[in-house]
Amino acid sequence: MNIDECRRFYANEIRFAAGVRSPELVDAFARVSREEFLGPGPWELASPDIRAMSIGKITQMRYQYIDDPRDVYHNVVIVLDKDAEINNGQPSALALWIDALDLRTGERAYHLGCGVGYYTAIIAELVGAAGNVVGSELQPDLAARAQQNLRRYPNVTVHSGDGAVFDPGPCDAILVNAGVTHPLPLWLDRLRDGGRLVLPLTMPVNPKIGLGVMARIVRKGSAFSAEIVSQVGIYSCTTARDQQCESLLKSALTTGGLMKMKSVRRDQHPPVDTCLVHGTDVCVSSDPTQT
Repeated sequence: MNIDECRRFYANEIRFAAGVRSPELVDAFARVSREEFLGPGPWELASPDIRAMSIGKITQMRYQYIDDPRDVYHNVVIVLDKDAEINNGQPSALALWIDALDLRTGERAYHLGCGVGYYTAIIAELVGAAGNVVGSELQPDLAARAQQNLRRYPNVTVHSGDGAVFDPGPCDAILVNAGVTHPLPLWLDRLRDGGRLVLPLTMPVNPKIGLGVMARIVRKGSAFSAEIVSQVGIYSCTTARDQQCESLLKSALTTGGLMKMKSVRRDQHPPVDTCLVHGTDVCVSSDPTQT
């Protein structure tokens, strides 16, 4: 197989592994050259399953060295910074989350935690030249690489710095690629009517990584509906974590209560039985859509 055939086979594998609904997303995975975002080979790759078990201290992390770019077209994680334990992400997981954004041509999207820009490029393919994408990356070296990698997309800009305090402006879609305890008011405010926010609600398992669920929040006027997309293990966004919310989130995750989420409430109210994660400014609730 030549590399174009490998990309197409990989895109179809991701389609089935993630249950991708959007044919445009499958095509984007087949078009974007993953190896060009990774830096020069050889590369180190690892099984996502082994990585998950290593986080739980069930087994040791294991890597394989590859130097053929065709070999990056598998549903594997690829090392970007081994010392910092940073990788390029599991393609099927990112595909599932991007699919949940329901991106359309001409829309404006924000990608927090864009890394070196590979999945940001896929988002850019979906919104097209008429759309706009803003990425942010906390690690300056990764942000610089993303800026360089995405230079072919004039409709993409990359902010270097803390994405939790960065104001992306009005958005149709927001993908948060780092674990948080609650949706920040800023992100909810910046969603246009009909806008979609996909973010990981996690409890820490070590200082870097948390486990939890990926949630999808949709704005309709002043109301925000919410649902679970998938389970997730992901790096934590330390500046988007609230100690009180973290304790409530841990309880909601361990008891399974969080799986009942239906809405994000922003009205002032005392804690009630339907409050799953009751914060000062937002409340993840099992009530149907609330303001």
